[in-house]
Amino acid sequence: MAGTLTGANLILRIEDSLQDSTNVRFPEAELLRYINDAQREIVNIRPEASADHSNIALAVGTEQTIPSSALRLIKVVRNMSAAGGSATGKRAITLVDMDIINAQDPDWHDPDVTGDAAHTTTVRHYMFDEDDPRRFYVYPGASTTSTFVEVITSANPTDLSSTSSTIDIDDVYGNAIVDFVLYKCYLKDAEFAGNMNMAQLHYQLFMSSIGAGSQVQFGLSPNQDARSNALATPQNLPTG
Repeated sequence: MAGTLTGANLILRIEDSLQDSTNVRFPEAELLRYINDAQREIVNIRPEASADHSNIALAVGTEQTIPSSALRLIKVVRNMSAAGGSATGKRAITLVDMDIINAQDPDWHDPDVTGDAAHTTTVRHYMFDEDDPRRFYVYPGASTTSTFVEVITSANPTDLSSTSSTIDIDDVYGNAIVDFVLYKCYLKDAEFAGNMNMAQLHYQLFMSSIGAGSQVQFGLSPNQDARSNALATPQNLPTG
């Protein structure tokens, strides 16, 4: 979700904090670069900050990739009738642990597999690996490229090209952007007394503002739901 805050809105707050309203030490162009850096850093840590819904056609088989414009997968939602915006929704797709499927049907990647794993045009489940965030797997595998699903991905935020441009993430991240820019500014002048401490302070405020940490990262992973499902019913692969 794009915001309404402009580069000028944010720069005014940053200049007030730096007491540099005439941009003697930090030109607007430099502050704008830092704002763009802040957007990318936020999305890197909080992928949902730039969540984007799209309908995609699957490749034949079990292994799939997200659109080239996306950074990482957040969720696979449901089957769709087509890839266009007028497509209608079909069967929901649930996340499962790959180890469960591997144990119950080790041949599920084989295009000639039969039974529940036989490749088809309707996906029931998907799997995701945090170490390979642009790739996911579907069960059963897709039998044709006319198999369509809705995915939620994290998009690469668009840079602000001028001070009149608006940020490409929600306004709720405005304070975090300001703190990140202040961190970069104080770091630039770290040789002056106290500035390194100020840089560290604003970086800590930035990280706190976006809720960064291992627990947040774990909670944002699609596999959080799969782990919960596995703990609840470790012996069963959902088939309904």
